[in-house]
Amino acid sequence: MSSLYYRLDDSPRGRIIQLIQRHGSLDIKELRSALGVSDTAIRQQLRRLQADGLIRASRAPSRGPGRPGQVYELTPEARDLFASYSEDLALNLYAELLADQGPEVVSRLLDRVGARLARQYEGQITGKALQERVHSLSQILDDKGIMSDISRDADVIFLHEYHCPYHELAEVHREICEMERGVMAQVLNADVELTVCMMDGHHSCSFAVRPQMRNA
Repeated sequence: MSSLYYRLDDSPRGRIIQLIQRHGSLDIKELRSALGVSDTAIRQQLRRLQADGLIRASRAPSRGPGRPGQVYELTPEARDLFASYSEDLALNLYAELLADQGPEVVSRLLDRVGARLARQYEGQITGKALQERVHSLSQILDDKGIMSDISRDADVIFLHEYHCPYHELAEVHREICEMERGVMAQVLNADVELTVCMMDGHHSCSFAVRPQMRNA
């Protein structure tokens, strides 16, 4: 994601991002007043921020006669530039649940959370053949910022993830890895096995996907 390459420093683009985050939508005149640079310089920076998906333009509310101007606001993707403590919150919530409810209750809750996540993915999966469904899931993961690819060995399809979306939580609570495996199994309607895991020092998490075994 392009926003990873930005720093909220004192550069013109960094200052524009901070100003809009602090004050909300701003127009060229307001940015010029705050930054003390020319309209041309501001527009140049705004174009680059728009191209990187961090800022979008919209029509300003009408303030009387005349053509309404444009204002600039941050996109949802720009949130990644600012501090997020969701991992800390998840870790502490998980610890409190374990202490208050015990591992059996937490295990049942994880099953329910996994089923909910699977239902969210299922509506986005395309294709009928297992290979097509695995490719579809890999694309969805990539779109979410989870780098992945696929390999094949005989009748087994391997889905490799190179980024763990629950890294800090899974480091402490390995049952999160089992939840992820269960989500994939439900989404793909297949047997899924976690063969290697980043939590064990590997460079990826690899899932072996096989057609679901049917009872005779």
